[in-house]
Amino acid sequence: MTKRPDATSLRWYTPSDGDTSAGPTLLWLHGGGFFRGSPAQPEAHDVANSLANHGLTVATTGYRLSPPPGMTWASSGAGRARGRFPDALNDVVTAYRAVASASPSGVILGGASAGACLAAAATLQALDEGFRPAGAVFAYGFFHATHQRPQDDRARSQGHRRITHAPWALDLMNRNYAGSRDALANRLAFAGGHDLTGFPPTLAINAEHDNMRASGDLFARELSSTGVDVEHHVLPGTHHAFLNRPHLDAFASAIALIAAWSPPTQQRQ
Repeated sequence: MTKRPDATSLRWYTPSDGDTSAGPTLLWLHGGGFFRGSPAQPEAHDVANSLANHGLTVATTGYRLSPPPGMTWASSGAGRARGRFPDALNDVVTAYRAVASASPSGVILGGASAGACLAAAATLQALDEGFRPAGAVFAYGFFHATHQRPQDDRARSQGHRRITHAPWALDLMNRNYAGSRDALANRLAFAGGHDLTGFPPTLAINAEHDNMRASGDLFARELSSTGVDVEHHVLPGTHHAFLNRPHLDAFASAIALIAAWSPPTQQRQ
């Protein structure tokens, strides 16, 4: 059974047979550019519910959102006060500790878009604290303080996202989340381009026509060059945020990839 989450609570999605011992728990984070979104959106709730139907145990959580870009006066959202880095990361790490304490088989950190960025940062934070996540799962994530410029027209956003997801707009979003130049360069704000030693096995699923794919593809290469076991997919014909549209074939394809993926057995917490 599952329960639709609110914006702030840690919520659990368990397999229909109630067996939560088959493998690690996936802690899954929604996207929204750091300033919008909640666990109630399809990218979190429907993803978690679908994965539970595939036999996985999933937890979702909210986190403090940054003010919308250009609206620094906004002080609340998603049921809690807004704030910049490291507030959202602190919320995710707190959720990770809670999930880890209830998950003897370990925890996989994952998310979509900005949620993937936060999941990567939380993975580094967990490693710094002596924890060993079981794995990481990223869907159309971005991981670098400055967005990479797509070199291939097929990797560029299309439609209205050619404007809303233009690299300069995405860079503005990152600066808004970080709040300062020092924070922007912090490895726990944006893991890309930093030392990834110890990072756990990773599944990366990117959208073909997506300006953020340049960062996602580069991060997958950075992980591989560090010796991390990476399974990397680019779903043909897809666009950013396809997990917010459960009716799309891409949604089912990504769910099947996540459900089938299993990180190698290792010592973890």
